[in-house]
Amino acid sequence: MGVTATTVRAVNGLTARWAAASDDCTAFSAAGVWPLLAHLADGAEGAARAELAEALGLPAGQAAHAANELLATMGAMRGLDRALGLWRKRTLELKQEWEASLPADAHGVLTGDPAADHRALDAWTAKQTGGLIDRMPVTLTEDTKMVLTSALTMRTQWLSPFQEVELETAHEPWATKPRLGLWRSSAVLDRVGVADTPGGYVTELKVLGNNALDVHLLLGEEGMKPGQVLRAGVDILARRYALVPGPRLPYGNVGPGLRVEKVRSTRPEPPSLDVTTVAYHMNASHDLLKLHRLFGLTSALDTSRGHFPGISDYPLAIGSAEQNTMAKFDALGFEAAAVTAFDAVAGGLPDLRYVTTRISAAFDRPFGFLALHRHTRLVLAAGWVTDPLPFPEYDWEDER
Repeated sequence: MGVTATTVRAVNGLTARWAAASDDCTAFSAAGVWPLLAHLADGAEGAARAELAEALGLPAGQAAHAANELLATMGAMRGLDRALGLWRKRTLELKQEWEASLPADAHGVLTGDPAADHRALDAWTAKQTGGLIDRMPVTLTEDTKMVLTSALTMRTQWLSPFQEVELETAHEPWATKPRLGLWRSSAVLDRVGVADTPGGYVTELKVLGNNALDVHLLLGEEGMKPGQVLRAGVDILARRYALVPGPRLPYGNVGPGLRVEKVRSTRPEPPSLDVTTVAYHMNASHDLLKLHRLFGLTSALDTSRGHFPGISDYPLAIGSAEQNTMAKFDALGFEAAAVTAFDAVAGGLPDLRYVTTRISAAFDRPFGFLALHRHTRLVLAAGWVTDPLPFPEYDWEDER
């Protein structure tokens, strides 16, 4: 049985709320956090259980089952790898029912030697992400009894690759130095569209991968905050806002970075969509406890008492919650990973007798992205692009 629409809405809802609540939306994965929160909610009681359920968007009693369906569905997606891990000290006895709700291969042991345990956790991280991330985002102490973690990795290649070019833009701060731009042209006009959202107009471009893992680029009106743009992207996915697709757009400047015009050509040509964007490679670290209310962890931070009797009779509280994330977008494809832990010359005068339509989409200033599974619309990673890769300096001198 695949993941339900209710669970997808819940995970994507956490994505939208995280984007809206964070000042730094460089790259993050709510899909990497949600299953951990679900298993914690399953073993929690009192205020901690209620807060976690609110953060999840599902009743706590349904959370573990939904998390396992989510992990199973993600495990069946081409180009996506996911894992869940549990490490505990031998002296910590877990409730059998809660432990059984976790994947059978998720269990490990904390020896009590922080250096040795860190090496083991880092090795697990590197293995599960194929080396994209090499450090587990957790600090072990003598008080650490258990570590619950997840790893999520996605890779896709574009159905239509881009050409590398030097970005031409007048927008600061990207105009201050040469940036590695990406350009391509196609006859598929409905890959782009514009939505009217409460915060302003948002242009969406779908970049399709060869394994149903896609990236949607989102450009808002100048002045819109990152959280507004990313949340609008999630709402467009959920069809809360109508998206006017490329073939139905009027002529003129019709949306942020988007222009539709009639152009002359030397021969009959179909309408085209010309896209300009940038290559980027970003890494980010997030302390989830800075947004403890968003993640339903406020009560669970109280170390004066236990909050998870469904996990163990030993009183447990949350000591740390962090996520390390990376995302890379280039001419050929996209890859992203998240590990979460709790503790491209004319000559003469052409004969321009024909007319065609050209749509130009330029993502040449800070913009957002959603990496998602095409069929379920589950958002796997999200972020805000502020620092594209520099245009490489080539040495054209002949080697001697």
